Amino acid sequence: MRVLIAGANGKIGQHLVRLMAASPHTARAMVRKPEQAAALEQLGAAETVVGDLEQDCTHALKDCDAVVFTAGSGPHTGPEKTIDVDQDGAIRLIDSARAAGVERFLMVSSMRADRPENAPEKLHHYLRAKHKADEHLRASGLDFTLVRPGPLTNDPGTGKVELAARLDRTGSIPREDVAAVLLATLDADNSIHQSFDLLSGDYGIAESLSRL
Repeated sequence: MRVLIAGANGKIGQHLVRLMAASPHTARAMVRKPEQAAALEQLGAAETVVGDLEQDCTHALKDCDAVVFTAGSGPHTGPEKTIDVDQDGAIRLIDSARAAGVERFLMVSSMRADRPENAPEKLHHYLRAKHKADEHLRASGLDFTLVRPGPLTNDPGTGKVELAARLDRTGSIPREDVAAVLLATLDADNSIHQSFDLLSGDYGIAESLSRL
């Protein structure tokens, strides 16, 4: 598949570009600035395209088979930017993908986005924005998967995870492992129309996905 990676210059996106280069899939890395393209091409992106999630990105979807949305303003960003990127930017790209005939859409969301009212108050604006984007994707008719990782670290990936429709425990997960799960999810037909929480765990990624 030719896969548009939205948020390719972010930390998860960079890991995904690198991992995808060794897979049968082709990464089209979307960047906000032309000068970001060279570094992503060095990581293994077959193509780069300039696009701003706060604007129309329909052009970036041409000839793509799938989208992986890894972009995000982060939980510590102010509400306005969070709404612009995590909510409205995601919704805009979902609608563009549907209009362009791109059927597969993977969304990096966040644990507790399915229940933002249960999170600490300082995270409410972030998780509400994620929740609205997630619900829009669910209703889009696309072949979606919602991946909800817990707190992210920059530790090296271990290849060992735990994932389930809901995980009622604390933990964290390296960004590299999130990227590896995204890549494996592209080929996991049983993940279509599924949502899952994701933390570091004791099982390999393929085995964990097979249990969905």
